[in-house]
Amino acid sequence: MTPMQISTTASDHPTDEARLAEIHANPGFGTYFTDHMLTVEWTPEKGWHDARIEPYGPLQIDPAAAVLHYAQEIFEGMKAYRHPDGSVWSFRPEANARRMARSSERLALPVMPEEEFVEYCDALVRADERWVPTSGEDGEKSLYLRPFMFASEVFLGVRPAQHVTFMVIASPVGSYFKGGVKPVTIWLTEQYSRAGRGGMGAAKTGGNYAASLVAQQEASAQGCDQVVFLDSVEGKYVEELGGMNLYFVYGDGRIVTPATGTILEGITRSSIIELAGKMGYTVEERKFSIDEWKEGVASGQITEIFACGTAAVVTPVGELRWEGGSLPSAPVGEVAMELRKQLVDIQFGRADDAFGWMHKIC
Repeated sequence: MTPMQISTTASDHPTDEARLAEIHANPGFGTYFTDHMLTVEWTPEKGWHDARIEPYGPLQIDPAAAVLHYAQEIFEGMKAYRHPDGSVWSFRPEANARRMARSSERLALPVMPEEEFVEYCDALVRADERWVPTSGEDGEKSLYLRPFMFASEVFLGVRPAQHVTFMVIASPVGSYFKGGVKPVTIWLTEQYSRAGRGGMGAAKTGGNYAASLVAQQEASAQGCDQVVFLDSVEGKYVEELGGMNLYFVYGDGRIVTPATGTILEGITRSSIIELAGKMGYTVEERKFSIDEWKEGVASGQITEIFACGTAAVVTPVGELRWEGGSLPSAPVGEVAMELRKQLVDIQFGRADDAFGWMHKIC
């Protein structure tokens, strides 16, 4: 299927070069947004239509829009990277397209064809190409892309929306870690669950993140950076952090990551699995109990723990705390840092892409 024509209305007030240089010098994360946004509409009669790039700005939305009442919405997170020769690339965008399709099916939203999803993301990047920063001194500045889809039909009724809006916005971002990678401290919540069997845990929808916020508040109150959830059935199997997937490195060359089903199928997660296999590690995707975590660290069998996600890439995990106890912080591990370096170097064009993961935009 050939993507539809995209109309473009250029901004009358594009960000000037001096201001853009200031933003690129210290972009933060999700703070500044590019000059334009992309929008596409969907109805049962017309399918996907009216694709357009227009100046970035507030949306006018009806108070009765279905998304405000029934939370029928999904999103993705991905990045565009400027390579040393000035070209711009994205990382496995087709995988984001497929995951959005799975999320769409779970939330009864229309599925956007993979090639159209990729083209719409590319089109916004091309329109705002000057917003893609060079990698910077820390080597990790990029343009974060946020494709999302929501029920925009004006209707109060519990059924799938008959009007849906898909959009892409973009934001220059710096390294997740200022001053170098540091281990994060994790709080084990025993009161809250992130998702249940048959629920929306494997879909990338805002409701999952909303459900995690009270547990994250609990973690912050305990002086922790992140929260880890256990399964909702037995309350003993590790699932994921509030926004990242977990890995456990054993001294015998195994790496274990919790099986998916009720957790998000992270694209960084699957990439790490492939990279680790190429490095000679045996990667196991299976149920992993909190007792195995505690016993493995105490015995020394588990030598490293790390998490991964689009924003942070790879994050060493330090201390684990829970009500009445804790596990000591581990040093930043060699396996995590080597995996992180290999992945980031591929993304920024500093290493050969043997996997065919990178997609050239412009």
